[in-house]
Amino acid sequence: MHVAEIFYSLQGEGCYAGVPAVFVRLAGCDNACSWCDAKETWDAGAFPRLSAGEIAERVGACPCRTVVVTGGEPLRYSLDAVCLLLKAQGCRLHLETSGAGAFSGEWDWVCLSPKRQQPPCAGNYRHADELKVIIATPDDFAWAEENARRVAPPCRLLLQPEWSHFNTVAPLVTAYIREHPQWRLSLQIHKFLAIP
Repeated sequence: MHVAEIFYSLQGEGCYAGVPAVFVRLAGCDNACSWCDAKETWDAGAFPRLSAGEIAERVGACPCRTVVVTGGEPLRYSLDAVCLLLKAQGCRLHLETSGAGAFSGEWDWVCLSPKRQQPPCAGNYRHADELKVIIATPDDFAWAEENARRVAPPCRLLLQPEWSHFNTVAPLVTAYIREHPQWRLSLQIHKFLAIP
């Protein structure tokens, strides 16, 4: 797998915001979201290839057993082997994905964050513990609801204001959640705190 970085920080968004975690950021993504905050990861070939064993060794050197595999788009890779090794180390495994690739790996928590340009594979909705939809324009609320109809309870539904339009979008998101209380607010606290 091409790995952009492995680092230890706090989960900055979603249901586990504030929880210490080791992040394994895999490289390569075809979604090309204009607001992506990890655009440097899109070109997988710009990053070194690491084996599942090398990833597990680096994760094992960190003081935390919660591991978030993110991207890029992690489902570009088969994740079975790395999950097996990390589980053997006693890790709790979280996946952050658009769901646009073939599902693999064994996960304790799956955050599905669907993208319009490459929607999730139909079978991937059933894996979602958390549906996190980025809201950049008012049209995104309809996209959020379309995806919410495809996940099964008890999947948690979160709306996250897109960071570069935060001051404009956040009031729309909070108003929408007040009117649709099945949704919760996700904020990118790592950006407010200026941490990785």
